[in-house]
Amino acid sequence: MSTYTQILYQIIFSTKNREKSLIETNRHELFNYIWGVVKNQKSHLYRINGVEDHIHILTHLHPTVALSDFIKNIKVSSSLMIKENKIFPKFSGWQIGYGAFTYSIDAKEDLMKYIINQSEHHKSESFVDEYKRILDEFNITYDEKYLI
Repeated sequence: MSTYTQILYQIIFSTKNREKSLIETNRHELFNYIWGVVKNQKSHLYRINGVEDHIHILTHLHPTVALSDFIKNIKVSSSLMIKENKIFPKFSGWQIGYGAFTYSIDAKEDLMKYIINQSEHHKSESFVDEYKRILDEFNITYDEKYLI
């Protein structure tokens, strides 16, 4: 018997201390790099985007890949790439934690649109408010001190 999965993840994480260091002109380079990291983990990237202080990744993980390892690989390798190539001079690292939320495959198109429109979306909602809203939608209890 083969292994079949259909688990759609929206992964969200921010820069260390929510620093607004991901300047728009170089984000494309970062996103392309992360796409390669995802591909090297035998996983599929549907969409990636973000703003100055955080990114969203919509992906399907290969069944042999653990979520925590997947995110660790993205964060560690992209941090090294950013620092080596100096694409974000004010970047000091990624936050320690992350959010990972699962969705039905039926939500894929709406999630892709949501992620594509991050710049527009964050004109009216801060990252912290967005993150709280998503945590609330998933009925996840959280401690406010970790969100500030």
